[in-house]
Amino acid sequence: MFRAALIAACFLLAVKGYHPVEDLLEQPERGGKIWAVIIAGSNSWFNYRHQSDVSHLYHILTKKHGIPKQNVITLMYNDIAFNKENKYPGKIINALHGKDVYEGVVIDYMREDVTPKNFLDILMGKSLTVGSGKTLKSTHKDTVFVNFVDHGGPGVLGFPDSELHVTDLTKVLQSMHKEKRYKQMLWYVEACYSGSMFNKLSPNMNITAHTASNTDESSYACVKDEELDVYLGDCWSLNWMNNTEQIFPNLDSETVEQQYEIVKKMTNESHASIFGDLTYIYKEPISVFMGNPGKKAASEPAPARTCSEKTTATPDVMLEYLKKMRDMSNDMEESDRLDQEIRYHTFTEGKVQEILEQISHQVTGSWDMVEVFSRHPETIEHPGCNKDVLSAFFSQCYKMQTHPYITKYLYRLTNLCNAYNGEKIVSAVNDNCNH
Repeated sequence: MFRAALIAACFLLAVKGYHPVEDLLEQPERGGKIWAVIIAGSNSWFNYRHQSDVSHLYHILTKKHGIPKQNVITLMYNDIAFNKENKYPGKIINALHGKDVYEGVVIDYMREDVTPKNFLDILMGKSLTVGSGKTLKSTHKDTVFVNFVDHGGPGVLGFPDSELHVTDLTKVLQSMHKEKRYKQMLWYVEACYSGSMFNKLSPNMNITAHTASNTDESSYACVKDEELDVYLGDCWSLNWMNNTEQIFPNLDSETVEQQYEIVKKMTNESHASIFGDLTYIYKEPISVFMGNPGKKAASEPAPARTCSEKTTATPDVMLEYLKKMRDMSNDMEESDRLDQEIRYHTFTEGKVQEILEQISHQVTGSWDMVEVFSRHPETIEHPGCNKDVLSAFFSQCYKMQTHPYITKYLYRLTNLCNAYNGEKIVSAVNDNCNH
């Protein structure tokens, strides 16, 4: 009974183990191949879950679903498995199964090679001289599946040391469509505000994007491992991968639309959303993008792990981790260091809000208008301005990678872009970000 409760808490819902299928992936009926680009855009121990999600997915796509490894391109900073905080060196624990998913993962791009430019160049099939050099060689006959997991803000996705802006992603997607670099493309994106990257995606580009959150909210971390003191996965990602594994090997029995509706109901913390082509791709079975496995292999029992059902909004995970480390520390010097770090980030979160108010006041000239632009996120109407202003804030003020809680307030800058000149806002950012 105790083991059953732990299994439920850890989302261990009937799928155990990874086994290669008997036969290689059969090509889709359209005569093309399946390609996948999967990326964990973060680094640092407290972001453990992102690399766990991607490592888990790598095994699903290659070992279970039979997509050839040469067709899967993986980007991951690779600082978790051998992190000094890891009590199981060389392993990354999977939230659904409670087992190691790091072994066997082929990482094509890691460390400083995990950048927005490399990611976009991979999508465009350009030659790269770093990492494995593997790039997307899809044609007009092929389907492409992209999974991105990391922090995000309004119109922006995080990378270890920089950001990917919606205006740059949109240009690449338009170029891929124009150059017929795919027949159909499906994106699954786990990040705060991830809907803001795709809410204006054209329905006529043969692209569908399924996101963990809508345009104005956080996504959530799930399955807290009490021993490692980290979250093992992200709620929405765990839900869609769990659903995919539950229907295995009958991936042709569930459409993209059906999985979206199922996962949307499973995800209580944020509002899963979908954008783009909701006509044709919507009705395709998920096997078109995630593989068409052969016969089902026997399953293995999953070991029980001590996990909690606690969820936390992604921007708050770092501070929660620091506070837990402080509470567990028996070393006075270490406790003092953690106390100092906690005080710094608590103060900085308040400071960020003050700075944004000052920026808004300098731009609008009215404290009443400051209140108006601080009420709630608006739709991004000027993505170029959004990129310029956020880039200035990240470079002159605080970065979302080291201060993830700032993503809760960045919409105030986005709102200003909808009504004021971008150069004026950037100037105000520069004037107020001398900290």
